[in-house]
Amino acid sequence: MPLISTFYGILIRMFYNDHAPPHFHAVYGEFEIRVEIQPPRIMTGEAPLRVQAMVLEWATLHQVELLADWELARQARPLDKIPPLP
Repeated sequence: MPLISTFYGILIRMFYNDHAPPHFHAVYGEFEIRVEIQPPRIMTGEAPLRVQAMVLEWATLHQVELLADWELARQARPLDKIPPLP
């Protein structure tokens, strides 16, 4: 699963050939959440509320890039890195 961004100990990954709707995975220690891209929302999983808030803020800022990576993943092409949350 390619790593597309990392910030504050949170790893943002996206699977190739994953199922719809477009989403990504955010891993923080032993926690993992699946996050829908449009609109950004937690689909499944658990993480501390502060981590959830940072991931949703980041996803809101980078929806266009996330959707572009989702399309690249559908085509089995290398994914672009996305800047971290400042």
